[in-house]
Amino acid sequence: MARNYEPMGNGFESEVCGSAACERQSCKICSAQHAQEQNETFDRAHLARLVISGVLFLIGAIFHDQLHATPYSWAEYVVLVPAYLLVGFPVLKEAFFDVVHGRVFNEMFLMSVATLGAFAIHQVPEAVGVMLFYSVGEYLQDMAVDKSRRSISELMDLRPDFARLYEAGQTREVAPESVRIGDKVEVRPGERFPLDGKVVEGESFVDTSSLTGESVPRRVAPGSDVLAGYINDNGRVVVRVGAEFGDSAVSRILDLVEHASANKAPTEKFLSKFAAVYTPIVVALAAFIAFVPPLVVPGATFSEFVYRALVLLVISCPCALVVSVPLGYFAGIGNASKNRILVKGANYLDALTKLDTVAFDKTGTLTKGVFSVTDVVPYNGFSREEVLRYAAAAEYGSTHPIARSIRQAAAALPVQSASASIPRIENPSEKKGYGVHALVDGHDVMAGNDRMLHGEQIPHDNCNPGGTVVHVVVDGHYAGYILISDIVKDGAAQAVRELKSEGVRKAVMLSGDDEAVATKIASGLGIDDCYAELLPQEKVEKLQQIKRETPKGKGVAFVGDGMNDAPVLMSADVGLAMGGLGSDAAIEAADLVIMDDDIHRIPLAIRIAKHTHTIVSENVAFALSIKGVFIILGVIGHAGMWQAVVADVGVSLLAVLNSLRAAGRRRESDKLA
Repeated sequence: MARNYEPMGNGFESEVCGSAACERQSCKICSAQHAQEQNETFDRAHLARLVISGVLFLIGAIFHDQLHATPYSWAEYVVLVPAYLLVGFPVLKEAFFDVVHGRVFNEMFLMSVATLGAFAIHQVPEAVGVMLFYSVGEYLQDMAVDKSRRSISELMDLRPDFARLYEAGQTREVAPESVRIGDKVEVRPGERFPLDGKVVEGESFVDTSSLTGESVPRRVAPGSDVLAGYINDNGRVVVRVGAEFGDSAVSRILDLVEHASANKAPTEKFLSKFAAVYTPIVVALAAFIAFVPPLVVPGATFSEFVYRALVLLVISCPCALVVSVPLGYFAGIGNASKNRILVKGANYLDALTKLDTVAFDKTGTLTKGVFSVTDVVPYNGFSREEVLRYAAAAEYGSTHPIARSIRQAAAALPVQSASASIPRIENPSEKKGYGVHALVDGHDVMAGNDRMLHGEQIPHDNCNPGGTVVHVVVDGHYAGYILISDIVKDGAAQAVRELKSEGVRKAVMLSGDDEAVATKIASGLGIDDCYAELLPQEKVEKLQQIKRETPKGKGVAFVGDGMNDAPVLMSADVGLAMGGLGSDAAIEAADLVIMDDDIHRIPLAIRIAKHTHTIVSENVAFALSIKGVFIILGVIGHAGMWQAVVADVGVSLLAVLNSLRAAGRRRESDKLA
């Protein structure tokens, strides 16, 4: 049953945050807050257990002889068993449930067997030390993970706390998830837009930097589109909701980030397979050491070789690998997020390190996508103003940057040159790769490229006037053309050079634009190959051809605006969407999303990926080599339980600290500034 939530200060009435639904963890409004509070409570409890266990361990270590000298060593057990249980019970519990569910051979099982075995041979302080230092390591690892998670959360702090539902002139605060398409929400100055939609009342400037990185506030008025996550700066506006919260851009972005770790890199997948083979071998070897030598070696005792076996189990724990490798990739994803690059998974970081070719879309990627009309050439008795007015009317419903430039040019015409009445537009349609078609005041109007003219068999004698051209046809008669110019992005040529310096062999342009225009831009940017006048499906075919020509073991990336280029983004080994956060295609099709439309982020993403891969490789080599040495020392009896602790926990901590280097000290963009 729906509930009405009345505002109370900056939050909600107790029915929301104190309800039974909330207690069942179904209250979506405060679930994130609860999760944070639970994490903070867990951290405090974890730290308290560590402190108490550490104090008891120190008492046991300092007064070991006196405690051990009591009958049956009862005093030693009184002090050290609680210390062991405080830090070891979670490990024992997890190991027990893992065994029950058939997951036997993992680090929890190894730790439990090793420490309980130490108790069995009366090495109590060592058993406590192993668990204590392991728990300290886990605590520090959690802190490291939280640091990387905060790097992402700071960027993605977009989730709205509430929506102000507007009905019959009244407002009430509700959960954003409860708002439906077509509802109206009020957004006051300083508040975050809770859902995607269109402004229907009021004017304001909005801060879009959290989504786009754009520092200049954007003006919105009735008819303007807004996205969840934007911040209203200075005016009250009412928005008609166009998408439910789960379908909003911000919701999909948040989901993307939260589930990035699900897409594992090849190194992570290898480690999972390695651990499945490695751990049973270690357990079998430990059992062999514990029981075989005492039976065949003269003078050997069970206690001595059981101890060696337990040392081997502790040393062999793959904690350093199973924690540091995923953490390294997670930190790399966090570093990318700090630099306004959203990465869908660690596998794409690895793929970035193997790029041979980067293919670019032109408009909106290498160019600003900010078009302006530079010339209007009429034919067959039409005037310049008529050509421009007809084209603007036909392009009325199009979101293409070229369409916007034509409409802006028509709006700037003198009043006496344009029709005083608003044109009647009927049956508008758009055919991607060709142009638009509509009835304008009863006249059949088409506006598009040369391919459209040939397809409709419209007589004309200027197939290639040079530049980006929109041809206009009225009632089957050629009316003229409009010349459009685009602006190359600042630093685009430098970004291409940086890609080459990062090991990318070839840069390619795949464009639907006129060949002369595309070739001119490509040559000016240092692009190696240019393929122009391509339809969306032809872009896919050309990309597939490029992939077939790419050396084995190397990959091909495609960079597009995330709208018309969705099929190509999905076909590439790595798809990067430039500034397309408002489109479903950018979020769904791309593997990486460049949030602020800065082309320099592409070579930066490659540098971050290479840095992350290097750190992960270092961790693997370091952990395996150190553990190999200590395993040999443990088997031959030259390493005890304390050395085992150093080999396990110490290596894990060093690997974790090394992994944090992948997070970066500061934004790379700050260095570029």
